[in-house]
Amino acid sequence: MADELPVNCQTPAIVEYDGTTYLHEHLSKFEKLALLHYYTDGIKCRVLVTTFARAAQKHRKAELSFFSIRQKEGEPLKEYLYRFNTAALEVPSATQEVKASAFTQGLLDGDIFKSLAKKPATRFDALLARAAKYINMKDAQASKREGRGEKRKENKDEGPSKISKT
Repeated sequence: MADELPVNCQTPAIVEYDGTTYLHEHLSKFEKLALLHYYTDGIKCRVLVTTFARAAQKHRKAELSFFSIRQKEGEPLKEYLYRFNTAALEVPSATQEVKASAFTQGLLDGDIFKSLAKKPATRFDALLARAAKYINMKDAQASKREGRGEKRKENKDEGPSKISKT
């Protein structure tokens, strides 16, 4: 990419590629315009990226990146689920099965992990329904404790509940 851009070099008059149309068609149009403007290979590389819209310029993560997401010590299930779902938006090609497996692998050793180990969820949407039930159960338990004047030291989905009287 050592080729210098000509002083009068302009971005080709081509609709930006945003990831919703066929990439092959966009590249074909760009190649024809590059021939018309006598772009060298180095200039083509530098100019091509300017024809991509912001969403198409963003690097997409691979499905395997899910397996690096882990529930943090003391992190409530609800927060882990939120982080995981946020990451899932960056990998639209991920299958239900991969997401379910990665989510389960990242859980701490708590009630929901034990349940999923006994009866694995093969689809992420089914896992989300089960996780929602666990989150609701934890919220109900916290409300019940508050009604009795008890406080929970930690609000997380791991091991037995830790309660202290105030």
